[in-house]
Parts: sequence; structure tokens; C-alpha cells
Amino acid sequence: MNAHPISRFPVPALDGLPDDIRARILEVQEKSGFVPNVFLAFAHRPDEFRAFFAYHDALMLKPSGLTKGDKEMIVVATSGANDCLYCVVAHGALLRIYEKSPLVADQVAVNYRKADISPRQKAMLDFAMKVCLDSRAISDADFDALREHGFSDEDAWDIAAITALFGLSNRMANATSMRPNDEFYLIGRVPRAKS
Repeated sequence: MNAHPISRFPVPALDGLPDDIRARILEVQEKSGFVPNVFLAFAHRPDEFRAFFAYHDALMLKPSGLTKGDKEMIVVATSGANDCLYCVVAHGALLRIYEKSPLVADQVAVNYRKADISPRQKAMLDFAMKVCLDSRAISDADFDALREHGFSDEDAWDIAAITALFGLSNRMANATSMRPNDEFYLIGRVPRAKS
């Protein structure tokens, strides 16, 4: 048994995966230089892998009123609130890259209210945290607060949907004991080695 397994569930071998899933994983590996463990762990159930990443891509890759940094900030804040090590570490790396700040991910994961982020981003995370922790109490006032910072109702939908998707992801990562790749810890903190 591996001293540091990436999941408490069986992780399939790449060559045994359906072609579309194997191709997706190899594409990610080509781009990042490694395979993020979430892809291998979720490949345990191919239909759920496809559904999860289809929704992920629909939210995270489409153009919207949210920047890539905003989206990753929502993921990191949500994951911090849900005590999800995998998502804080993995998406923290992306947040550091998009915001060009080696400090922001740690700040947002622990207490976004004290983070070096804009008032607009704090309003965005106020809404995300309400969706994450007390969605039954969302009211028109929460949408008004977003509008005061230039967010549209469609942006509010995106904030809520990203928060909700990563609530699911956080819970599955915790239930499976998904281990973050070691590579994520330094991404965006130290300059990349030149090839």
C-alpha cells in the first residue's frame, strides 16, 4: 500500500479508463506537467467524473462577469469554510497564479475578511459564504449588496453555482481522503524553473 494514497477508494490505471476520460487526463497532464489527483480519484466512477467535470467546465471556463481569479477565490473560500485540504491546496495554487500574489490563497482560505483583496471581492465572498453556510437566509438584500459592487444577477448565479459545486467537491474530497499533489504547494509561491 502506498504510504500516501491519493484516495481511500481504488484509483484506476490510466490505460484501463474509457478513452474520453483518459484523453482528458492526458491533456491536463500535458498542460500542467502532472496529473492532479482529483482526476484520478474521480475516475473511480466514470459517469460521475464526466458529470462533475462537465458542470465544472460550464462554470469555471465560460466567460462571465467574474474573472478567473474571482472564481478561484470563491473555490478557496468555500473550501476553507468546508475544511477541504485538497481544494484549498489545489485551487489555492490557481488563485496565486491568477491574482499574481503568493499570499492571497492562504489569506482567503483562513479569513477572507482580513485578506488583501478588494471591497468588490469581499462582497463576492460575503455572498459565497452565505450560500455555503446559510443559504436558507439569502434575501434580496444579499443581491442588492452584490449590485452595489457592480455584480449582475447572472454573476450572483455564478457565485452561487461555483460555491454549491465546490460544496459537493469538498465533501467528496473529504470523504475519499483525497490527497493534494505535492506539486500544488509551491505553485505561485516561487518562480517557475525555466526549461
